[in-house]
Amino acid sequence: MNAPVREPSFRESVDLMFNRAVRLMDLSPGLEEKIRVCNSTYTVRFGVRLRGGIHTFTGYRSVHSEHMEPVKGGIRYAMSVNQDEVEALAALMTYKCALVETPFGGSKGGLRIDPREWEEHELELITRRFAYELAKRDLINPSQNVPAPDMGTGEREMAWIVDQYRRMNTTDINAAACVTGKPLNAGGILGRVEATGRGVQYALREFFRYPEDAARARLSGSLDGKRVIVQGLGNVGYHAAKFLSEEDGALVIGVIERDGAVMNPEGLAIEHLKAHVGATGGVKDFPGATYFEEGAAILEAECDILIPAAMEGVINLANADRIQAPLIIEAANGPVTAGADDLLRQKGTVIIPDLYANAGGVTVSYFEWVKNLSHIRFGRMQRRQEEAEHAMLVQELERVAKASGLKHGLSDMFKSQYVRGPGELELVRSGLDDTMREAYQAIREVWHNRKGVEDLRVAAYLVSISRVAGSYRSKGL
Repeated sequence: MNAPVREPSFRESVDLMFNRAVRLMDLSPGLEEKIRVCNSTYTVRFGVRLRGGIHTFTGYRSVHSEHMEPVKGGIRYAMSVNQDEVEALAALMTYKCALVETPFGGSKGGLRIDPREWEEHELELITRRFAYELAKRDLINPSQNVPAPDMGTGEREMAWIVDQYRRMNTTDINAAACVTGKPLNAGGILGRVEATGRGVQYALREFFRYPEDAARARLSGSLDGKRVIVQGLGNVGYHAAKFLSEEDGALVIGVIERDGAVMNPEGLAIEHLKAHVGATGGVKDFPGATYFEEGAAILEAECDILIPAAMEGVINLANADRIQAPLIIEAANGPVTAGADDLLRQKGTVIIPDLYANAGGVTVSYFEWVKNLSHIRFGRMQRRQEEAEHAMLVQELERVAKASGLKHGLSDMFKSQYVRGPGELELVRSGLDDTMREAYQAIREVWHNRKGVEDLRVAAYLVSISRVAGSYRSKGL
């Protein structure tokens, strides 16, 4: 009797995918190992007096690669947090930053805690103590290690962290740059909350700009009318679903959440569904949709695009052979295990990999970091000058049209849109769109033209690892 095939862990999956890429490269064994391993992982156990007693918490901060500094990566709050997971996520951050050409090394942090079990003031005490433990070892620092939100954390936690850092470093003029993903009134940037979901949208738009790429997934045309299933309606899944349905004409026919899933072949109203989840804690009883208690089964439903946007490993050896979607875009980190990746490739499924697909967050974090270091918001210096130049051009065109006896001039809609200069949000979205386009073009160049490259994941790893190797070589390694 054959023994059951063991599912690789998340960290093993990252290493397996790394190995598939480096087999096609000419790296020295020493440089290959240097890129693969995590430089360091700090484990902290600290106590906080809460509810009449002392509660001890365990946290991690892993630094995978310092080929560029500062290193960058989110902090997640979840009971599943462990050293292997944090180190795997830190490695993905290294490759992700290299792929989208943000000047960071890879890092990641985590705290083993269920944030839903604690009141807000308790979470603040826990977060501030965790930040203190990291900051005093320069594991939070604008020039060395810059965290961001991740699963279980958000703007609120980042505001607490930056305030704690300021208290410990009262003369650091760049203190606001010690974390990204902050609220606007604490040095944040417009467009950061939506950034990862917006990046998923831009990645799909770029994919469908190439008919030959879409044909690999047995698809054609544009995003308009494509049937989409989203797993996880958190920050990333919500924004991806919202933008794809409202701006690109895609039909989000299914959404999977903790308490099950809802489906409607005509498309779900994402804003209404989000409000329902916020009010009730789940998707059950959402009007105008069919509810399924076994949400994971909807991953296997027929659709054009599947967007896993929550946890790692949701598509694995147990369900990969039943996945019907011809195109999967990994909005979460590591949602497809290495074993499932092999099965899906054999079936002809196209996977847009996580280190590209969800890089919108770190890209806009980079913009926020630059904004904090420059101490001026984007658009402040040039916006009105651009408006004045555009207004002058419109006025001249209308003068010429009138002098020429033309009956029709420029429409009021055109004039209002053209004259308005770009503010911070427009510039952030423009920069993100450009980043996602450039990165995809680098990936597809390798995908289509390099011998032995069968899929986008290996192509993305090849681009990333080559850039990291180049950085190390320039340092003399």
